[in-house]
Amino acid sequence: MLADILQFDFLRHTFLTGLLIGIIAPLLGAFLVVRRLSLLADALSHVTLAGISFGLLVQKTWAFSFLNPLYGGMVFSVIGAVLIEKLRTVYKGYQEIGIPIILSGGVGLSVIFISLANGFNTDLFGYLFGSVSAVSRQDFLTIVGISLVIIILIRIFYKELLTLSFDEEHATVSGIHSRRIHFLFIILTALVIAVSIRIVGVLLVSALMTLPVASAMRLSHSFKQLIILSIVFAEIAVIIGLISGYYLSIPPGGTIVVVAIIILLLSISLKQFSYVLKKER
Repeated sequence: MLADILQFDFLRHTFLTGLLIGIIAPLLGAFLVVRRLSLLADALSHVTLAGISFGLLVQKTWAFSFLNPLYGGMVFSVIGAVLIEKLRTVYKGYQEIGIPIILSGGVGLSVIFISLANGFNTDLFGYLFGSVSAVSRQDFLTIVGISLVIIILIRIFYKELLTLSFDEEHATVSGIHSRRIHFLFIILTALVIAVSIRIVGVLLVSALMTLPVASAMRLSHSFKQLIILSIVFAEIAVIIGLISGYYLSIPPGGTIVVVAIIILLLSISLKQFSYVLKKER
């Protein structure tokens, strides 16, 4: 596969994109899990599917082949994130209710747009489950740009996000604009989900944001360790998943998730084994 990566641009773009997603997905996922907002990724992924379905419908109906459905997914995902934040202010006592509302809306719109486009096609299947050959040069450059923005913003607002994740009341008292930071956070989450679907697929992208974090939680002793181990586990899953998908001619999303689950099981077993050893001593 290494020789093919050096020879074919689309494989090189896919592999590099996978490495980038292996960084930004668990990076945001660590904050999602700590804040107990794991379902946010599911909600936004379904909204992203609606945007992609709409983009494919526009391509098919009006023959706008120059329009990239990925951009439609990004727009819908960001809109979904904004609506979730708005619903948090409407239902102050039940702020999490906005997530299933937006998830349901995303599923409903996806069904409508897919039906209007006369059902599934090869492109939509690739967006659902990921593809080894789906990342074009334009997609790659877009994902690189968004990844850099996400990493820079997380670096700048790391302390605020960390404080907000563990103690929102303390963050507010400390003078942190919690609503603005939370709004920025869900926008970044929406962008991560939108750019990750090319590799992992809409239906599995939330797994890449949560499974490596769940594995790292069993072995880490600090939040920084959690992030580092999450990224390491995600990169392992992405690399093995892409190689497996290439040689087996199957969507890489499934193999990435399966590898991530195996890593999770190993981390749980390792933690239990070390606990037994300490107890025997």
